[in-house]
Amino acid sequence: MGAREDITRALLEGDRAARKGNPPTVCPYPRMDILRAAWIRGYAAARPVSEPDE
Repeated sequence: MGAREDITRALLEGDRAARKGNPPTVCPYPRMDILRAAWIRGYAAARPVSEPDE
């Protein structure tokens, strides 16, 4: 697989983890790995945003 496919896969894995309700600590990629950054971006994009109380 190429780098683009790996990054896309990591984004989708992060998205799935967030939608399942898993904590971000389940990321399978080590620190300083570009795939970790992609996984976290996917995770963050899928998390529901809470409205601030006014």
